[in-house]
Amino acid sequence: MSKIKLFCFPFAGGSAAAFNTWRTLLAKNIELCNIELAGRGRRMREPLYKDIPDAVADVFDKIKEDLDKGPYALLGHSMGSVIAFELNYKIKENNLPGPVHIFFSGRGAPHMPTDNKKKYHLMPDDQFKEEMIALGGTAKEFFRIPELMEVFLPVLKGDLKVNESYAYREKPARLECDITVLNGVKDQEVTPQEIDEWKIHSSGRCTIHNFPGDHFFINDEAAKITGIINNTLTPLF
Repeated sequence: MSKIKLFCFPFAGGSAAAFNTWRTLLAKNIELCNIELAGRGRRMREPLYKDIPDAVADVFDKIKEDLDKGPYALLGHSMGSVIAFELNYKIKENNLPGPVHIFFSGRGAPHMPTDNKKKYHLMPDDQFKEEMIALGGTAKEFFRIPELMEVFLPVLKGDLKVNESYAYREKPARLECDITVLNGVKDQEVTPQEIDEWKIHSSGRCTIHNFPGDHFFINDEAAKITGIINNTLTPLF
């Protein structure tokens, strides 16, 4: 059976473990490759990224040896979507085979203006904590444990600074593969127009799936999301 690698990039503050529940739900010919970003998990002693190009360069260095060994797809949630998007062009610049499919989750199209978005990384800690709880990704009790906050808060704020400072630059060409966009309809961070605008970035087909949850719908919709991934990738091989 031919295998396809699925490289997954987490949201701000997230680790490779964010996608662990998918492992038993994916088809047998899809190999889940959770990417650990710098500054967390087994890489917690490494410095955080300065910006998205810094993150993309690091991720590319981690996976480049696998890119010409067989088919692969990319998937990112929120900040991870930006990494996946820019990584595609980094791969092309280095004349390596591109992905057969890209899944963008929890993020509007990269060219859409963000001037009207909240700048979470600039908020005082108390306001920042309340905003993170409101987004739905972090339990209120989590912020009451000083030991966790000492480690987690700098990572989360650092990632948000990277994500919120991202500046889109016009690309030489559209994505060559089909793309899938996953969206939570109650997500306060993304508008329907920003989701729909992903269509202009692919020369292939863009399929949009809406879920009933908020920004972190991926935590509650693992079975449906992996079903979409399976139905999308398995017919290709």
